[in-house]
Amino acid sequence: MPLSNTHKSDLLLVVVTLMAAISWMFSKEAVLLMPPLMFMALRFLLAGSVLAVIAWPSLRKLSLDQVKRSTGVGLVFGVAMSCWVMGLFHATHVGEGAFLTSLGVVIVPVIARVVFREEQPLSTWFAIPVAVSGLALLSLKNGFRPEIGQLFFVGAAFIFAMYFTLNTRAANQRTVVNRRGETVEKHRVPALPLTSIALLTVGTVTLVESTLLEPWTPTLENFSGVLAMWIIASAVVGTAGRFLLQTYAQSLSAHSHGVVILVLEPVWVALFAAGWFSESMTATQLAGCGLIFLALLINRWGVISKAVKGWTRKPKSA
Repeated sequence: MPLSNTHKSDLLLVVVTLMAAISWMFSKEAVLLMPPLMFMALRFLLAGSVLAVIAWPSLRKLSLDQVKRSTGVGLVFGVAMSCWVMGLFHATHVGEGAFLTSLGVVIVPVIARVVFREEQPLSTWFAIPVAVSGLALLSLKNGFRPEIGQLFFVGAAFIFAMYFTLNTRAANQRTVVNRRGETVEKHRVPALPLTSIALLTVGTVTLVESTLLEPWTPTLENFSGVLAMWIIASAVVGTAGRFLLQTYAQSLSAHSHGVVILVLEPVWVALFAAGWFSESMTATQLAGCGLIFLALLINRWGVISKAVKGWTRKPKSA
């Protein structure tokens, strides 16, 4: 029996979470061999260029306003990714970092409410104290002494929340009132050109940061095939391939349970890190990661309940 588009979408999104998780391993291997911001510049410029070639017909049709908004999304994304890669560079536990970064999902509704005055479901406010409790368990060992990598990951989570909010607003049609009190229609930016512009902007931001802050000579003098492999794998599999597949999966069905499925990423990262880098966590760290994951589920409770009802109804209709 052939799979429905909804089932295909859900299955592909599981693959997306696996690709995202394995990319953490590629990135960690790369930053062990080269400056982190230099790595991000090469990774995102390469990935953005691949997507830009595919998206070229759509890119040519964008208005100046759409390009500006896409670039703005990329600038915020670039700052977030800079914090993320510095966290990865200093991290002693990659799996822990994935859960800390996933806090951005919980923070998104808070940013939307505080900055853009958007109403949020009650589940959001239940999720926040659970997430904070998980963060405390990860950071309060030996008193309040969070590691530098943890601070970078938490900073990235907050900026990712702003990026997610801006990205959603850019990707959807909106009506706004400008400074002169006029009602203006903001046309949506299609997913592929929006993503390609955002990725190229991230690459440009990190390239400028790397040029100003990092030495390039040692890396260029000792550049190896292994390092090139990690860069290409991160760019093609973990960035361009991941976003392309995610966009395609989301286009298959409006009834996909992608929001629920995508929270699997930190779980996969922790499992891969345990196998790849032989990482292990203390009971306190595991409890902290568990609470953060619980916060993700609480935050998405409305979608989860609909997904469970949909899954339970399907066998009956078949």
